[in-house]
Amino acid sequence: MRPGEFQRRLLKWFDHHGRHDLPWQKNRTPYRVWVSEIMLQQTQVSTVIPYFKTFMQHFPNLKRLASAPIDDVLHLWTGLGYYARGRNLHKAAQMIQTEFGGRFPRDLESVMSLPGIGRSTAGAILAQACEQAEPILDGNVKRVLSRLHAVEGWPGLPQVEQQLWKLAEHYTPKTRIVDYTQAIMDLGATLCKRGTPDCLACPLSSGCEAHQLGREAEFPHRKPRKTLPLKTTRMLLLEDNQQQYLLVQRPPAGIWGGLWSLPECPEQTDINQWCLEQYGLDIKSSQSLPSVQHAFSHFRLEILPIHAQVRPGAQRVLEPASTHWYNLNQPRRLGLPGPVKTLIEQQRNKT
Repeated sequence: MRPGEFQRRLLKWFDHHGRHDLPWQKNRTPYRVWVSEIMLQQTQVSTVIPYFKTFMQHFPNLKRLASAPIDDVLHLWTGLGYYARGRNLHKAAQMIQTEFGGRFPRDLESVMSLPGIGRSTAGAILAQACEQAEPILDGNVKRVLSRLHAVEGWPGLPQVEQQLWKLAEHYTPKTRIVDYTQAIMDLGATLCKRGTPDCLACPLSSGCEAHQLGREAEFPHRKPRKTLPLKTTRMLLLEDNQQQYLLVQRPPAGIWGGLWSLPECPEQTDINQWCLEQYGLDIKSSQSLPSVQHAFSHFRLEILPIHAQVRPGAQRVLEPASTHWYNLNQPRRLGLPGPVKTLIEQQRNKT
């Protein structure tokens, strides 16, 4: 299909069926588009919308975000997942303040130098916020182009990704770039979906090689499956007599980096002795709770929670900066991993 015909069909469909009222499409600025694109990485639009609105209420501009404590940022990210995105967003805001004079950069290389921004995200920001003719290649676009040209191979392979980038460049127009960028993402999200695409409603179906071959479900090729390893951890819900739970801050890097989580006690260790040695806490009683499963991209985590009551007064023994007694009645604004937040809220519901 010629680029002009591809663009004409896609934009005609978008004008009638595309998404035109997303919150980041209103009062469109590089800052707002950037935040939305980071939130949308590996996350559906319907999930992102309430998080985006709340985030903008607290951090309406780049300066406010750059000067905010990281705990405030991660608190608003709680439940959205992939927390490195929130940390990178905060770092990038500070970097823009110091290295770009507080103004979001307008060239692809500079945008890609910011933490958490690859070529596709940078292109999406510049296309939608600055009307620059930059191609994008997110998951939705990969799916559309893979089916359109029946591209063999998993898109994660360098040679396949390179082929898809050439196609993305080939079809990217010089005009209506804002609408085109949203249109091709919308097509992948609403019609050219994973599983069963709606080819009858697709404006590109007559020129789609995968559709002509009856092989739509085969493209794009899936990543070779590996059995995700299962890891287990024993988390302690250490409660004092004021309904406060002990939280510990995780290291900046790694899983849940910088978030506040529950203490993790080795499975074969005596809980009473471990709490006494680690935190100077005297445990009055303890009870095992139902396990909780949480899936990461490269492994599954089984959490074995234990609720333990701390003897009155013992909580005053502990005061280091990396710990915090979390008050259910007056909770501090902290970034919590989703499973940890769920476990704590379950305790709140029992009271």
